[in-house]
Amino acid sequence: MKKKKVLSIVLAAAMTAGMMAGCGSDADSNSGNSGSEEAKGKVYYLNFKPEADEYWQELAETYTDETGVPVTVLTAASGEYEKTLKSEMAKTDAPTLFQVNGPVGLASWKDYCYDLSGSDIAEELTDDSFALMDGNKMAGIAYVVENYGIIYNKALLEQAGYTADDITDFDSFKEVVEDITARKDELGFSAFTSAGMDGSSDWRFKTHLANLPIYYEYKDEGIDTTDAIKGTYLDNYRQIWDLYINNATCAPTEISTKTADDATADFVTEEAVFYQNGTWEYNNIADIGDENLGILPIYIGVEGEEDQGVCTGTENYWCVNAKASEEDIQATLDFMNWCVTSDEGVEAMCNDMGFVIPFPANLESTNTLVNEANKYMEEGKTPVTWCFSTMPSEEWKNGVGSALTAYAADQTDANWDAVVSAFVDGWATEAAAAK
Repeated sequence: MKKKKVLSIVLAAAMTAGMMAGCGSDADSNSGNSGSEEAKGKVYYLNFKPEADEYWQELAETYTDETGVPVTVLTAASGEYEKTLKSEMAKTDAPTLFQVNGPVGLASWKDYCYDLSGSDIAEELTDDSFALMDGNKMAGIAYVVENYGIIYNKALLEQAGYTADDITDFDSFKEVVEDITARKDELGFSAFTSAGMDGSSDWRFKTHLANLPIYYEYKDEGIDTTDAIKGTYLDNYRQIWDLYINNATCAPTEISTKTADDATADFVTEEAVFYQNGTWEYNNIADIGDENLGILPIYIGVEGEEDQGVCTGTENYWCVNAKASEEDIQATLDFMNWCVTSDEGVEAMCNDMGFVIPFPANLESTNTLVNEANKYMEEGKTPVTWCFSTMPSEEWKNGVGSALTAYAADQTDANWDAVVSAFVDGWATEAAAAK
């Protein structure tokens, strides 16, 4: 594999994807299974992404029709992947293909990870930075590069008298948001969708929003992980959280009962302009029209953030169960490689699922949010790295989420101190427990 910087590869995926369209190979090339008579083994994929379930089910059926290899796909409920993985791995017929979210997730499952070094799919990676390593062992392979930020409705923003050009940092964003709130009865819509804090939605804030203060602290310290977060930018975290919850479709006291579906409905029914989420949400909100969809960086009030792009990275690493039979391991490797090289697999992943895949066969995206996000890189903006894979545990995230919810209901300094404690002290405690 050619060694390149991550940014250059993500940019290349964005800018040169059009030239690569149609580069997917024939359906049976590199699959290792040219017909059902030679088929051996089976594949059991525990899928992380509920929004892609329909397409994985169809792709599994297509592969089985072409090769005779049985492929089963089970999709975990939102926020329940780790729990489901533990349960399924304890069974006799355990998943042969599963996912970890990065180094922290890998620590729990590294003994189950087959070494992917030298496999066909490993050779397809456009950059070795998309391989998740455990020492010299290639324990996982990224299968999608994604973006998240603040999705917005262009038509509603213009109706309020603004465009994205008016929003270049936190202060300008705050001005627009609070003006919309001041005129919401006249305009007929709110600034933000509900910040739901149930299990289907709270990850947007205890994980994805929390990434921003971590990213800037890591940047200051010149590190990429830590056992003791300082919380340097937690005041910034507070001000963006305040902006979300005090300018939304619901009262801050109601967010504990709001769900991901509620937020999506707020956006699709044009009750709100802004919606923090990612490129994976495209199929759920496409009904408002591609011409109305845009995405903004998440500004939190840090110096120089006008040069910031959207959050770009991956927490999606495929791992093959090393404890499966040799036949099932090979069948799984063949299926993975087919997904990223065959016309059917690439079409499903790039167009149906809306992924940017870190493989040469990547197609120009039909996902408007992907293309909108890529414009920031084309303009020379610096993507915000996904640092949340270094969060010490799910328990840490839950502690932060609970504190955020309590603070929203009663926005006192004392309650924010509890958020800071969950963030900083909780990090140290969970990091130590993982040793």
